[in-house]
Amino acid sequence: MLILCSPSNPTGAVYTLEQLAALAKVVARHPRLVVLADEIYEHIIYAPATHHSFAALPGMWERTATVNGFSKAFAMTGWRMGYLAAPTWIAAAAASIQGQTTSGASSIAQRASLAALGLGHAGGESVATMVHAFQQRRDYVCRRISAWPGARMRVPDGAFYAMPDMSAYTGPGAQASGFGPIPDTDTLAVYLLQQANVALVPGEAFGAPGTIRISYAASMEVLTEALDRVERALVNIKRS
Repeated sequence: MLILCSPSNPTGAVYTLEQLAALAKVVARHPRLVVLADEIYEHIIYAPATHHSFAALPGMWERTATVNGFSKAFAMTGWRMGYLAAPTWIAAAAASIQGQTTSGASSIAQRASLAALGLGHAGGESVATMVHAFQQRRDYVCRRISAWPGARMRVPDGAFYAMPDMSAYTGPGAQASGFGPIPDTDTLAVYLLQQANVALVPGEAFGAPGTIRISYAASMEVLTEALDRVERALVNIKRS
């Protein structure tokens, strides 16, 4: 199985149509390969980037299970409502497993999901307003991170995560006064949690050592305070 996530958690990257088409050619060469396309961030995307569903590519519908939900674009985190779009042979197998493991999506959550879908394509004006706010936060967070000495990052095209390379603050010789050595971003995340009271996710959790994931799904006031704290803590890291 090839698992795709676009727009991506944790990087905010968005596959272009050309990149997806190239991947589809690879999938087509391997008859037993199926694709799980996680597209839950499809509406949280910043121009000029655009979302393309992998199942819509030629020959990919019969090979693709598209998963989506309401927690991101419709801010229904905790309602635990999601859905699958797939050819019958995949959907039937998924239903067989699901029926023995989980059930009982509440009627309230289902009604709320119907209301969300009723907002129209891409969630209508309410989602567009939210995405605009996310873009403002993205621009602010990226501007602040880019000013950190040694930090490197690519501006995300979707979702609400930034994932800068923080290798300049880790590795042999990196040490924080009163804390100790910081050999990797796992340790850096612990340091920032203890010293700055800010929770970040180390890149090791995503197979990307040297990076940290920062979520900007918070108010501008909270983001400002959090980044101020991180900056003050980073200044305390020295290399011997």
